[in-house]
Amino acid sequence: MCGVALIVDGLSIDLSSINCTQQLPSATNVESFSFTIDDLKASLLRRGPDSLGTKRVILELKDEEILSYVAKDECNHCGNEETEMRMHQPFAEMHFLGAVLQLRGTKPVTQPLVDSTGNVLIYNGEIYAGIHMVCDSNDTEVLLQSLGNCCSCQSHGNLSSCSGKPVPELLSSIKGPWAAIYWQDASKTLWFGRDAFGRRSLLVHWPTLEDSRLVLSSVRPTSTAKRPGPDPEGEEKASNRSYWEELPCGVYSIAIDVSRAGAYLDAKVGEHEWINSMLKELIEWERKMIEPKHAELNASNPLLYPGNSDVVLAFDNGTLHSSTTSSADRVLAALKVSVKRRSTQNTIFKHAATCDIGQGNSVPVAVLFSGGVDSMILAAILHECLDARYGIDLLNVSFEGEAAPDRITARAGLKELIKIAPLRRWRLVEIDAELSNLTLEMKHVMSLINPANTYMDLNIGIALWLAAGGDGWVHEADNYTQHEGCQRFNYKSEARILLVGSGADEQCAGYGRHRTKFRNSGWLGLDEEMKLDMQRIWKRNLGRDDRCIADNGKEARFPFLDEDVIKILLDIPLWEIANLNQPSGSGDKKILREVARLLGIHEAAILPKRAIQFGSRIAQESNRMNFGSNRAANQASAGSVVINK
Repeated sequence: MCGVALIVDGLSIDLSSINCTQQLPSATNVESFSFTIDDLKASLLRRGPDSLGTKRVILELKDEEILSYVAKDECNHCGNEETEMRMHQPFAEMHFLGAVLQLRGTKPVTQPLVDSTGNVLIYNGEIYAGIHMVCDSNDTEVLLQSLGNCCSCQSHGNLSSCSGKPVPELLSSIKGPWAAIYWQDASKTLWFGRDAFGRRSLLVHWPTLEDSRLVLSSVRPTSTAKRPGPDPEGEEKASNRSYWEELPCGVYSIAIDVSRAGAYLDAKVGEHEWINSMLKELIEWERKMIEPKHAELNASNPLLYPGNSDVVLAFDNGTLHSSTTSSADRVLAALKVSVKRRSTQNTIFKHAATCDIGQGNSVPVAVLFSGGVDSMILAAILHECLDARYGIDLLNVSFEGEAAPDRITARAGLKELIKIAPLRRWRLVEIDAELSNLTLEMKHVMSLINPANTYMDLNIGIALWLAAGGDGWVHEADNYTQHEGCQRFNYKSEARILLVGSGADEQCAGYGRHRTKFRNSGWLGLDEEMKLDMQRIWKRNLGRDDRCIADNGKEARFPFLDEDVIKILLDIPLWEIANLNQPSGSGDKKILREVARLLGIHEAAILPKRAIQFGSRIAQESNRMNFGSNRAANQASAGSVVINK
């Protein structure tokens, strides 16, 4: 996990080729926002506390040739005396920042990385497949080397005139979450983007008349800069549009056009298609088997998948293992590979040398845990993947102490996990909070969720932020089936990797609106609603969640959003994924309830879906605080109400 950012100043950027909401004749309806490089560094360091690096690339036009070089000096602002001296000729600079939470590789790595030809890379992500990785390698180093072999002509993908793979093709081949910013020096092209599902945050400020810079950042910085105007506390005024927006998933380029050089260096933004047939299929999210026949729907046993039943069990050496099995078995096999990729496939940096491993006190991976079917599946599979010497932390947040529904189900879930894995060192970390005591924390989380801005976003953001912090209570006898009479002690989880169940509800019809859509529009309507969820998850959920979790120096990993898991779920008939003719706790997420039973999880397999804001009771407390009562909040549709700054 890393925090990455880029500030581009001095380029005249043509945005006409992309759908840019900030490209306006006037920027008056975009909020005024000022920040310093130090503000940006401070926010990035919370995500990547292991190291922080900066690089500046200077661009100038001389005799109709663009010269570029990496500046040796590093500064805390975008302008300096050197800039002022060069303003008589076209001049621009790019300021790269990278803060690293190192989780992979065997030696420390500081970003940005610069290769021998002047290419610069800052990268936040993992490469699980698509580009060859060995278990002790670092993703950013491997990616920079691969990018260095890519085509560097400005046609960007005209294969007849290129030697080497185009950059979009290489990025399209990556299986895993990523956000990347790459300067390709030979072609004088800036590349940037995020993976097709948006599993890593990347915010953008497109140039406007009031602020002509292009700014990319993993997170919105908390501003300490003083702005002109009557606002004594320096808060941004309410406006129609945020300074920041979520960068839509995809690969973008900015190629500098020498032929049009004038007072500024001219450049144009290009948006590139994904060059990977499987990835395109997943993005389009077209399910072939949607409406069941009567006999299929009423079959008492899980149906055998009527198509190709190959199960991908091993990806490291590219081999496929074939077996004829039920749909639930196929999903379980894919999830096991997904969790293994995210927990044990590569050396976890620094953790192999941690002391007291034999006592189960070393915890490299934790689970965001409600005791519901999604988190129980992740915990049970993690147990099967992770070395028995390690403990597993289960992070549970409550705003109503022991009475919150998620606290009750989490304790029940712990007992069930102990039954199937009695020798594992499980810790249920109970994180208690009261919203009225979190004034400063709420202000901080409001900054993290931006550009999301509703009370629902804030409630979810606070719950995730507190859970990821891992600072709570553990009962001294958590590996026994009773809490009664046991003392508890303060405990802070040091696990840097956090498994999160995002994507399970979207793909398996877990939301209440799925049931409503099914009731009103049948199987085709349900499929359309699920498709909509998957195609907007990057904007509604993942960027926000990544920022809130990563702010604690933790990395969120989403096993249900692994490319191969998505493909298998999409290939299975919809009526095997869910049957919303059946009651809640049965027909919704039907396939995952079957997976849970295969893992020996029976009690959690029948629990109804509960979103974190309701299960933790933060929504109820927020409603009372902001609307006076739950009834008043419901009448106001509180979840979708925009927060009044």
